[in-house]
Amino acid sequence: MVGGGRGAFIGGVHRIGAAIDGHIELVCGAFSSDPERSRLSGEDLYVPANRVYGSYQEMIEKEKLLPEGERMDFVSIVTPNHVHFGPAKMALENGFHVVCDKPLAFTMEEALELEALVKKTGLIFALTHNYTGYPMVKQARAMVRSGELGKIRKVVVEYPQGWLSKKEEDNNYKQAIWRTDPTQSGIAGAMGDIGTHAENLAEYVTGLQITEMCADISIFVEGRLLDDDGNVLLHFDNGAKGILHASQISAGEENGLNIRVYGEKGGLYWRQEEPNTLLVSRLDKPKEIYRPKITPLSPEANAHIRVPAGHPEGYLEAFANIYRNFALAVQARMAGEAPDPLLDFPTVSDGVRGMRFIEKVIESGKSTAKWVKF
Repeated sequence: MVGGGRGAFIGGVHRIGAAIDGHIELVCGAFSSDPERSRLSGEDLYVPANRVYGSYQEMIEKEKLLPEGERMDFVSIVTPNHVHFGPAKMALENGFHVVCDKPLAFTMEEALELEALVKKTGLIFALTHNYTGYPMVKQARAMVRSGELGKIRKVVVEYPQGWLSKKEEDNNYKQAIWRTDPTQSGIAGAMGDIGTHAENLAEYVTGLQITEMCADISIFVEGRLLDDDGNVLLHFDNGAKGILHASQISAGEENGLNIRVYGEKGGLYWRQEEPNTLLVSRLDKPKEIYRPKITPLSPEANAHIRVPAGHPEGYLEAFANIYRNFALAVQARMAGEAPDPLLDFPTVSDGVRGMRFIEKVIESGKSTAKWVKF
């Protein structure tokens, strides 16, 4: 693991998700850019002292020298955005598979370089757009792709949060500080942090790709350097139209990611805060409620359910599905076998599209033109 030491949030989430299915063991780490904090974090996590490193460069160099079967098999990168590219590039160049938190990189140029490197090396790269790991998101995707809704006409995806309604970056709040700092977060704030999740979910569920956008980007909190709210009109490659809204100043909201998709024959609705429920509406039937282990579901959805009916599977399990699927793909590669196509995960190319979204949504927000080509 690179990052994820004392005081970090997402590193712990990744470690829990990676451990749930028993396929993955944390064997080493450079848990902080501060070598002493990395050492202390390694102690917290019971990692052997000789496998705790002061930098990701030292970790990759020394792990590569260890015998196969003892050295790490892949690198998990859980740092702020500006420290994704370096360890990902070095890991790939030295023969290690990669799991990386989103967004893929700090700039579009870095993202394209990583995509090219993955293609060149043939190594496996997973990006943790974790919301694609929910079973009912898999069900929604399967229903759209099987044609149950007919040709898709409209997509509405929203991600409201309220935790940055005040200038929390001035209160020594680490998670707010780096997300609102252009030198660490990049050119976007809310649209890079959560807008990319909304973009990815829309494309994942529908199988469509955004071709054009018209964005209204705002900074509501005085003195903040990056956007904290955005509203985007979307055009998709099949002619469908869409609306994407992402906000971190929607006071009182928690983590309200949701998506509605409407086709010629019906529609569906899924909310992250009630992840076990998928609502499906049809022109000629009453609204239907799909639930794990209660309603007949697709093989894609069933492959990602762990517990009996009525037991909610949520955020951590969605991360676990990505880590499990990635681990099984790596194991299949080691055995010279093909991975199970049902066990998918976001790839480096999804990350490139996320970076393109960040680039274009900010370009559109600053432009006087109505539409910007994606």
